[in-house]
Amino acid sequence: MDADNALAALAALAHPTRLATFRLLVRHEPDGLSTGQLVDALELTQSTFSTHLAVLAKARLVVAEKRGRQMIQRANIDVLRALMLFLAKDCCQGRAELCEPLLSELACC
Repeated sequence: MDADNALAALAALAHPTRLATFRLLVRHEPDGLSTGQLVDALELTQSTFSTHLAVLAKARLVVAEKRGRQMIQRANIDVLRALMLFLAKDCCQGRAELCEPLLSELACC
């Protein structure tokens, strides 16, 4: 991931509704949720939500797949992984033991 893509992803997540949407989708991987389920869970109108969804999709954080008559939204875990690696790539100046608490906390969840 380059700096421009990282900035686009971070900007997309820098809104409470979009962050909540993405975190909800991450919790529902690998099945995803229908757009209607997301609208209901977040208590938004369809039109308001579609704007937020478009921002997440443009940043490649969310991908849609058609299942029957429904659009299923899924978190793009590959982009999440790339963003996290981009942010932590130079962590602790190459001293892995300093990053161990972060890795341990991720492993426990």
